[in-house]
Amino acid sequence: MVEAHLIETIIGIGILLFAAKLMAELFLRLKLPIVLGELLAGMIVGPFALGGFFVVDGKQILQINDEIRILGEMGAIVILFMAGLEMTPKEFLKGGKASFTVGTLGVVVPFFAGLVVFQIFGFDALQSMLIATALTATSIAISIQVLSEFGKIKTPEARLIIGAAVVDDILAIAVLSVVSSIAGSDGGIGNIDISEIIVTILQVLGFFAIMLIVAVVVIPKIITPKLWKAKGSVEGIATASFFGAAALAGSIGLSPIVGAFAVGMALSTTKVFEKVENYIGKIGLIFAPLFFAIIGAQVDLRAVDVNVMMLSGVIIAVAIVTKLFGCGLPAMMFLKSKKKGMRVGIGMISRGEVGLIVAGVGVTAGILTSEVYSTIVIMVAVTTIITPIWLKMEYRKEQKSGNTKSETTEEEKLE
Repeated sequence: MVEAHLIETIIGIGILLFAAKLMAELFLRLKLPIVLGELLAGMIVGPFALGGFFVVDGKQILQINDEIRILGEMGAIVILFMAGLEMTPKEFLKGGKASFTVGTLGVVVPFFAGLVVFQIFGFDALQSMLIATALTATSIAISIQVLSEFGKIKTPEARLIIGAAVVDDILAIAVLSVVSSIAGSDGGIGNIDISEIIVTILQVLGFFAIMLIVAVVVIPKIITPKLWKAKGSVEGIATASFFGAAALAGSIGLSPIVGAFAVGMALSTTKVFEKVENYIGKIGLIFAPLFFAIIGAQVDLRAVDVNVMMLSGVIIAVAIVTKLFGCGLPAMMFLKSKKKGMRVGIGMISRGEVGLIVAGVGVTAGILTSEVYSTIVIMVAVTTIITPIWLKMEYRKEQKSGNTKSETTEEEKLE
């Protein structure tokens, strides 16, 4: 039985990775975002599409089991560690005010807009709160891949997207923990204690601050060429460190990707930076496409009907508008550029696993109907598909107009 499960997992990984790379090649030739090709690859070969037609011994040949989902989460951890390497703690703190403002508004605006809009549409307060929570989190992995593809990862707007997305993710996790406890309690919405909510949010922020400080102080002392001389030791210890930090973050209620990001930042100014960056870049060639293909493979569009389509349209519109303006407008003020601020807003649109987790919590607690669950999944899928296309269009415009301002900024920073 265990062996059969192992073979099922290996087959699944092989199919998803092959399909992702095949679509990446096609999308490269079509001059479309590669990450979008990897997402669509998962949707096409997934168990709810072509994968459902290939059956061996009464079982689908491709199944998204728990092991494959875990590998997908590990992919997200690797991607965020890579993003952390691109930003020094000094740069993160320098952009702290902007990141905190944009990230906070990126949670507050979608949450309260969602709460109001869905109550107008006839949902009760708890249902509206769960849908609103699903609108808060940003899936930064998508935007990072597009920015890397264009060589824009060191631009001011890219740094603001990454910093704000980390703050956004931390606050979204805090909101999720509060809403989950309300959903699970007998008193429901009437059981809300504002002081408890504030304490929970401050605890989450405090945990991240402590983790970041510890990582910056401790990690460079542990991962040093003086200590580790054997071939592969530095790379192995770096991997153990960011997975360990991810596990620690997860165990204290944060998103695991936050821990990986903190270790990445801690290593960005060390002597082993180039060696680790080169190594993790190669690991990312496997884990990143696998992560996007697994997300795509979990999209089930079979439950879609007219009602679901109409509700999905509303949720998608709220999801796009609230991030675009909630994050884009303050970013314009901080970056003193309409174009760059717009890119920050676009880069924050993609929703991720937090949205899917919220949907799962709502269905399990019996608060959300299967129709609402489907609309949240569709919203996550559509925003994930829209973001790379839109970002690529913005950078294509810059290339066509011959705008070289961002390149000049990068050169000045390097000097």
